Amino acid sequence: MTDARAIAKARLEEHPRLALGTFPTPLLPAPALFGFQGPEVFIKRDDLTGLAVGGNKARKLEFLVGDALEQGADTLVTGGAAQSNHCLQTAAAATRAGMECHLALAGEKPEELTGNLLLDTLLGANLHFCGEQRKGESLGALGDELTKAGRTPYLIPYGGSNPVGALGFVVAGLEIAAQLEVLPRRLTHLFIATSSAGTQAGLLAAKALFDLPYEVWGVGVDREDFSDNALHDRIEDLARRTVELLAPGQAVVLPRIRLLGDYLGKGYGVLGDEEREAIGFAARKLGFFVDPVYTGRAFFGLMSSVRRNLFSPEERIVFWHTGGIPAIFHYGTDLLAGSVD
Repeated sequence: MTDARAIAKARLEEHPRLALGTFPTPLLPAPALFGFQGPEVFIKRDDLTGLAVGGNKARKLEFLVGDALEQGADTLVTGGAAQSNHCLQTAAAATRAGMECHLALAGEKPEELTGNLLLDTLLGANLHFCGEQRKGESLGALGDELTKAGRTPYLIPYGGSNPVGALGFVVAGLEIAAQLEVLPRRLTHLFIATSSAGTQAGLLAAKALFDLPYEVWGVGVDREDFSDNALHDRIEDLARRTVELLAPGQAVVLPRIRLLGDYLGKGYGVLGDEEREAIGFAARKLGFFVDPVYTGRAFFGLMSSVRRNLFSPEERIVFWHTGGIPAIFHYGTDLLAGSVD
């Protein structure tokens, strides 16, 4: 294992990378969350990464854009839902790198641009609306069109979730481990929203390679991910490929993959009472914002898990805030119904 750790550390440091974020992001206590009756809680503020309006995808994009530049690409191409946080940050990363950006987005072009769509446009991204395709299914065809037009495209998968992108969360695992070292020793659980798998896979690869002191809990946000163990298998496969990228041929045992699929609400991106409760609680009790699609759903999962006594008062939880704030402005006053007084 020591050999794997040394190999992984060297390969991680050598990998092409473009600085895009401000790291480490703060790790802030949240004493008002459960009072004295629950576990100790901290918030990992990746909504403050500094790329565009913040968000965890800056970590993945540092390695993805670094790789794109290394390969001589001049255009970034990715896709997602119309209000995709990943697409917004990709557009900002392209601007920072002096590259063109094309986004394959779900749905039809709306009459009014709101939330992330407005910011995508301000950043100069080229928007391609693809109907029901919300996970970048048309990236290959779009890349072929750009190549024929004389561009050199670099295709970034949905969520930036491939082994290169997951390296950003291997680094993040080392970052949170360093921040935990200065706190009293406790069993620590990282709570994240999970769907495209890159965040969870990267954190698990980091734990496996560097023997880091945390457990990772992924709160699902998309019903499709829980059909036939799709998300579990995707996380496992990506974590293994990330480990292989950093420590090829080394025997490394992956940690257990922990998923919570009880908080999927009414479907991907559909605002319900649970998300409203989490958004209102975070805003009015803790003074920060979570979004309706990812962090709001994951934060409600955290609140519910603690209420069910899933964790003891002797344990610690770190809620990893992955960003997504512009979506709040897309949903508007629908967020207010049922919020915390």
